[in-house]
Amino acid sequence: MKKRRVGVLMGGYSSEREVSLKTGEGVARALEARGHDVARVILGREPVDKTLRSAKIDVAFIALHGRLGEDGCIQGMLELLGIPYTGSSVLGSALAMDKLKAKEMFRLHNIPTPPYYVATGTDLADLEELHGSFGFPVIVKPRSEGSSIGLTKAGDLGELGKGIEAALEHDRWALVERYIKATEVHVGILNGRVLGAIEVVPKSGLYDFVAKYTAGETEYILPPRIAQTRARGVMNLAERAVRALECTGAVRVDLLVTEGENEYVLEVNTLPGMTPTSLLPKIAGHAGIDYGTLCELILEGATLHSAAPVGHQETAQQSSDVPFTDRDIERMRKAV
Repeated sequence: MKKRRVGVLMGGYSSEREVSLKTGEGVARALEARGHDVARVILGREPVDKTLRSAKIDVAFIALHGRLGEDGCIQGMLELLGIPYTGSSVLGSALAMDKLKAKEMFRLHNIPTPPYYVATGTDLADLEELHGSFGFPVIVKPRSEGSSIGLTKAGDLGELGKGIEAALEHDRWALVERYIKATEVHVGILNGRVLGAIEVVPKSGLYDFVAKYTAGETEYILPPRIAQTRARGVMNLAERAVRALECTGAVRVDLLVTEGENEYVLEVNTLPGMTPTSLLPKIAGHAGIDYGTLCELILEGATLHSAAPVGHQETAQQSSDVPFTDRDIERMRKAV
């Protein structure tokens, strides 16, 4: 692997661009310290395919967050270019990023998840009828965003309306989810192996964007303060959620653990934060895996998930000889 040129993909177009840049820089430095040939591939104004092709990379370490990075789009482009990449496939990435579809898959596989419904801008006029007897409090968030961007807690119809409006600033749909008083536990999984779990205790009581990225706003407890037998059940539930969405590589599963006997899966994150202080590195560190080793283990799992077409068995190990020409890529872009 060290003989191959590793492109750390970061930046992007989403509201999580700055978080992605921090993740990418942390990964790039760690891999360089271990002797890898690293190219920092910052996605931005230039067309993505042009940026990727000019970087001449052999393998991609995806350090993107949010739309176009976590939702299967960049994964699809890398499949077309024949560049092996870290993380989940196009399908797994798309399902996990779409909170509504992920919940539908959870229900199909008998995986408990908090009750919910979806609202759009046209529903605001009849919000009382839509909400009905759903009850309060509720959590409101965009259907397809990460880092808890646009997340709010509502205790009545007035706050619900404002929460939906805030979520709709980031998406066309708002997901309204029943609030469940519980301990929030995050499980880290790497290449199918459960690394462990961490409990998060935000001072505000809500693990939102501020709690995640402001120093001192959240307490992290390793291992979680739950019985060992219960912890095993939580980790098993996390594994089931990952399998339901067909996710691979480094994954973080967010769950709620109540004082009773109930556990609920909130979501699966296919590109968890990888700054040295992010949750997955914390979990890995507690399991005896330092940050640099974690980055290398993730990199070793890089692959192409789709079968290569007949006649195109070569991959980007010969990065200057990718299966598509500039004219091919331009034609595909116009077609889309």
